[in-house]
Amino acid sequence: MAISIIDQVVEQLKAMPQSLQSEVLKFTLATSKIHGTAGEKLLQFSGAIPLDDLMLIQDAINQNCEQVDLNEW
Repeated sequence: MAISIIDQVVEQLKAMPQSLQSEVLKFTLATSKIHGTAGEKLLQFSGAIPLDDLMLIQDAINQNCEQVDLNEW
């Protein structure tokens, strides 16, 4: 049976000195935080894009979505 990624990481961490283990922990905690802005803070921008522009955007999406250009690659 294959060793899971988590098990491999744990084995590597066990072999590291304490100082490097602390660096891995700091990195893991820093990258696991949720980033972004809460929705209620964005409500102030509601209605900022004119309806005509929104309709143009919607039309562009509807025309170009789910189409594949086989010669693109």
